[in-house]
Amino acid sequence: MQDKQQAALSRRNFLRAFGGASTAAVATVALTPTEALAYGPGQEEMRARYQETDHIKAYYRVNRYPEHK
Repeated sequence: MQDKQQAALSRRNFLRAFGGASTAAVATVALTPTEALAYGPGQEEMRARYQETDHIKAYYRVNRYPEHK
């Protein structure tokens, strides 16, 4: 009985240590400063895409948005 209890405790201690170590590793990686890279959208992403079609106008009218011209 003593051996089973001691084995259970050692497994618990192992899992406790493993959990603490993995948490520390994740925290270390998360807190390590890295250089941020700026995103530069291309010409395709900068072009105007919004078109006020009839169904858009109906949506604005039904939901009582103020008319904008």
